[in-house]
Amino acid sequence: MATNSSPTKNPVPPFTARFVFTVDGLTIGSFTEVTGLTVQMDTEELVEGGNNQFTHKLPKQLKWPNLVLKRGITDSDVLFEWFARCSGEGLEAEGDKLDRRNGSVQLYDNNGKVVRRWNFTDAYPVKWTGPKLAASSKDLATEELEVCHCGFKPSK
Repeated sequence: MATNSSPTKNPVPPFTARFVFTVDGLTIGSFTEVTGLTVQMDTEELVEGGNNQFTHKLPKQLKWPNLVLKRGITDSDVLFEWFARCSGEGLEAEGDKLDRRNGSVQLYDNNGKVVRRWNFTDAYPVKWTGPKLAASSKDLATEELEVCHCGFKPSK
């Protein structure tokens, strides 16, 4: 009896240093670090009278921490300009309407193929940090952008 089986491959986990950040379909760039790809469900404990075996834990809302993106300084001001439109005079000029955007963080494999994509919604920047400048330092000049959002989901 012939069998129609093919050898299975063990997938190689992607190298985590190859990822890109996009907002509204525009590639903002590659970053050296992205944190905040986390979701947490809060629970509410409910004690049932007469039941001493356990406490019921009921699901509540989801929590999405801010995304924090770090990269070396480039000649592009896209990140800071987005932050400026969402704060201070930029926000006032827009009639106090936030410039919320949708975007994604894409993880690539060694062949340049997208392995995983985390799409986020209604995001806007809440903090931008420029480089620490010190004449005695040999560190890379970096910038950091912190973005809050209303949730994300993995997609391929």
